[in-house]
Amino acid sequence: MTENGSSPTSRRALLLAAGSVGVTALTAACAGPATTRGAAGQPSASPTVAPSPGSTPACVLAVEAGAGPYYLDLDRVRSDITEGRKGVPFRLDLTVVRVSAGCRPLTDAAVDIWHADAAGVYSTGAASFLRGTQVTDGAGRGTFRTIVPGWYAGLAPHIHFKVRPDRGTETTSQFFFPEDLLVQVYARPPYTERRAPKHPNARDSRYRAAGAAMTLPLVPDGAGYRAAYTVGIA
Repeated sequence: MTENGSSPTSRRALLLAAGSVGVTALTAACAGPATTRGAAGQPSASPTVAPSPGSTPACVLAVEAGAGPYYLDLDRVRSDITEGRKGVPFRLDLTVVRVSAGCRPLTDAAVDIWHADAAGVYSTGAASFLRGTQVTDGAGRGTFRTIVPGWYAGLAPHIHFKVRPDRGTETTSQFFFPEDLLVQVYARPPYTERRAPKHPNARDSRYRAAGAAMTLPLVPDGAGYRAAYTVGIA
């Protein structure tokens, strides 16, 4: 199975590339104009993914991505999803806000993430490595501890996520990683057990279409990396 066989949905989600900017700044940003879109539905200008201190992020309108064939509705609520899988440690801090309510933090929303391991393999069947769910707290936040995913099937390395504010609605998309950082990571074991692509991202049309808005702003964190991202749903 390949993810290219799963077509994107027609719904759109507002995704705020906020880095570590606070919710107060987000509220101000939501009041401003959104990025315009071209005839093909792609952003006509590259949004700022990691704003400098004191700046406010732009509201970025992005097409929702399909979940792919590897989504499992496990509802396994946990922060550490590694299950012993080896790789460069990665901490992902997510904040979910309701754009239609002035970017107010969304409490008690289920957030699922899932991705491939260092060898490009997803857990399937009874396995559950590199999958997990967090329920957002009073500030709309949830944290996952995982690893930087490996590559597979000619696609840019990515982390899928799904936000479920209630039983009847959901928003699904995916995060990408800076290509220069991936090159460094893939020079380390266990990723070196395979020959890494020279350009992990550029070969993927999905990355070329959405990478500017959906690339995580990674910073060093001990032996690995961390990133903070704010997802705004309509």
